[in-house]
Amino acid sequence: QVQPVESGGGKVQAGGSLRLSCTASGLTLGTRSMGWFRQAPGKEREGVACIAWNAFTYYASSVKGRFTISRDNAENTLYLEMSSLIPEDTAMYYCAADSELYREGNCLDTDFGYWGQGTQVTVSS
Repeated sequence: QVQPVESGGGKVQAGGSLRLSCTASGLTLGTRSMGWFRQAPGKEREGVACIAWNAFTYYASSVKGRFTISRDNAENTLYLEMSSLIPEDTAMYYCAADSELYREGNCLDTDFGYWGQGTQVTVSS
């Protein structure tokens, strides 16, 4: 059974930084789009950042310039570097893998068939 596994969440003060990691045994991350999604209490799940197999990236406007998505193909690991964190970033963050190979997606959750269990990020003011 294939399921991405996230790590790196935690509690930080506003202005701080965190790096989230994701790995999924059985999937070659460089062959498909990968994404980070988040869901805060009372809000819908939203796409935060996605990276295609060819390294094309997408960022939500709310995180652009503060977050960076990257992929280490040698380690088969996905990362989300988060800086200048604000309380509005508080959410459960999910790693997801596209259900199809070599698709240039649009960071829509309907395109992602493999989901992690989530890692909590809490930013205090």
